[in-house]
Amino acid sequence: MTKIDIHAHIMPPTWDLLHEKYGYGGFIYLEDEASSGAKRMMRDDGVFFRRVEQNCYDPSAIIPDMDAHGVEKMVLCNIPVLFYYWAKPAHTLEWCKFLNDFYTEIQESYSGRFIGLGTLPMQDVRLSIQELERCKSLGLPGVEIGSHIEERNLDDPYFFPFWEAAQDLGMAIFVHPWEMMGQDQMRKYWLPWLVGMPAETSRAICSMMFGGVFDKFPDLRVMFAHGGGSFAHTIGRISHGWHCRPDLVNLNDVKDPYTYRGKFWVDGITHDQEALRYLIGVIGEDRIAYGTDYPFPLGDLEHGKFIEEMNDLSAETKEKLFSRNALQFLNLI
Repeated sequence: MTKIDIHAHIMPPTWDLLHEKYGYGGFIYLEDEASSGAKRMMRDDGVFFRRVEQNCYDPSAIIPDMDAHGVEKMVLCNIPVLFYYWAKPAHTLEWCKFLNDFYTEIQESYSGRFIGLGTLPMQDVRLSIQELERCKSLGLPGVEIGSHIEERNLDDPYFFPFWEAAQDLGMAIFVHPWEMMGQDQMRKYWLPWLVGMPAETSRAICSMMFGGVFDKFPDLRVMFAHGGGSFAHTIGRISHGWHCRPDLVNLNDVKDPYTYRGKFWVDGITHDQEALRYLIGVIGEDRIAYGTDYPFPLGDLEHGKFIEEMNDLSAETKEKLFSRNALQFLNLI
């Protein structure tokens, strides 16, 4: 069965010291581990962020994993810590151009094995639309953005011109959680990643839903990472809130949250068969696409094995999950 991984990450193997180039801090730089081929992602104040292996920066190191697990294509996108929405917009734009050229080169150089999603300076909508148009011209079928942009949620009218442009250009939007709310209060036990990320993704879905984005831009194609986070498992509460406190919830005359099922996609990273069955029941089998969050350890590094072992799913359903839905989201069929 054809498998297309809709959610994987990569970064270039090297780049300039941005704090020196731009004259202020907050950026990531790389340190090589010469003996292992690994790299250390460091904040420019010298604080260690993450150690990554070669398969996080070298596409040729990814292909053996893909071949071993029957993955035909992998969709590659930015690592959220490298969004740089907080930086000066012109500097983030320059950085995004560098990354988008990198994704394009990968997409063009590996015989159709990789698909790139661009990255944008979302703190400036005019520049984001400009770079979105360039991504389209480069042949990238979509872009990845964060679950919020600094102090703005995705329902902010500031972003409406961007949503309109993405809809008109036919560009897919992949929303990834980052800078999780409340993380300063829950740093122990890896809770920002275990608790904060699912909440962040639901925050993004609910913001767009209650903000009327799905109504105003009905042809917008949006996918939310990590199974849509906690949204599917709290939709009953969300809908009940819409009914019982419309004065607080329904500020933009939107429909019952259940109505918006089918208006967006989610990836299938649930790590659990029962959770995936429930997700299919809520979101629908036409709007879920297999993904891995490769190469990070919190991802599905068995490449959908738990889905393959679900004998109660029909071959048609698995075909949708593993490839067709991803291609439809990316507008490639």
